[in-house]
Amino acid sequence: MPEENVNIASKEQNTFTDKLRRVFKGIFLPVAKFLTHLGIKPNAVTLAGLAGHFGAAALAATGHMTWSGIVILLMAPMDFLDGTMARLRGESSRFGAFVDSVTDRFSEIAIMGGLLIYFLAQGNWHACGAVYLAATGSVMVSYIRSKAEGLGYEAKIGLLSRVERYIILVPGLIFNIPEWALWIIGVFAYFTALQRIASVRKQAHTELNTSTAEVNQEK
Repeated sequence: MPEENVNIASKEQNTFTDKLRRVFKGIFLPVAKFLTHLGIKPNAVTLAGLAGHFGAAALAATGHMTWSGIVILLMAPMDFLDGTMARLRGESSRFGAFVDSVTDRFSEIAIMGGLLIYFLAQGNWHACGAVYLAATGSVMVSYIRSKAEGLGYEAKIGLLSRVERYIILVPGLIFNIPEWALWIIGVFAYFTALQRIASVRKQAHTELNTSTAEVNQEK
């Protein structure tokens, strides 16, 4: 894709997560500096967040929904802190971004797994369907972005990225209405996947039209 097109797409696809990072930068930066001063490494923070999510998954699996939601809420800042700490230490790298992304997927799948175990034990097949829809929809949203970026396109847009999914899931757990939260996540995650597919299709058509115009000019 021509560089000009990529820059335009990047400007347009400013996500809610990006906005949150800017809003909370003043809060997380001092915390990140403090943890860095203590000698704590970014990967330790990332792994702590992952461990916390597995703990939250275990709580959900045993029916302790409110506590599961509280633990996830407490782990949420880890997503912002590890990247900030890596930049402060001058250790930002593509591999670090890869590890962060992979642990995010593991964390989300762990929570869905915990909920699935709980609903299976309850014999609540409708809720199991909601878990399936939410889990597969969330995976597709992430996969579409990853695949698109691997091909040189942008696919960060959409109604329900990971942060928005957690904004729905955490209250659903805390107020013990996880099934409702899962149905909402599932439906809108698939809608987000379609939004990203449409965005990539538009970029591909723009790229093709630009290439065709350049060829015609050369003739």
